[in-house]
Amino acid sequence: MTRGAVAVAMIGFGLGAGAQETAVTGGTVVAVPSGQDVTYLDTVQSAPGPEGLTIRFRFVAPAIARDAATVDVEAAQADMEALCNDFALPRLPATGPAPAQVIISLSDRAVAFGEPAPEATQFFEAYAITDGRCQWEPF
Repeated sequence: MTRGAVAVAMIGFGLGAGAQETAVTGGTVVAVPSGQDVTYLDTVQSAPGPEGLTIRFRFVAPAIARDAATVDVEAAQADMEALCNDFALPRLPATGPAPAQVIISLSDRAVAFGEPAPEATQFFEAYAITDGRCQWEPF
């Protein structure tokens, strides 16, 4: 079983009530190994994670949509690892406490953080920072 099984199980997962979408406007397009179009949505630092200080980097990746996917789970996993190493790591705060965990999420559409979005396809992966690189961690 691949790590993707964890990500697929989290499709449509949310923490709050009342679905709400947010628009991606002027987001940064980020290159990933699969070649899919990925746009930076936002960074969330205000919600603690299970391991302590957690910084979440959220991206929109329409190619993972469940009804029209052109990027499979394994390719999305490679993209998330690349996003952690190449996009998130250089943007971590240089001062203050180091995050215990970085979470990378891909969603086929922009969704509000913490809100349920059962119509959205979402993949999540968690990483520890080890020797200056992202090390995958199971949720």
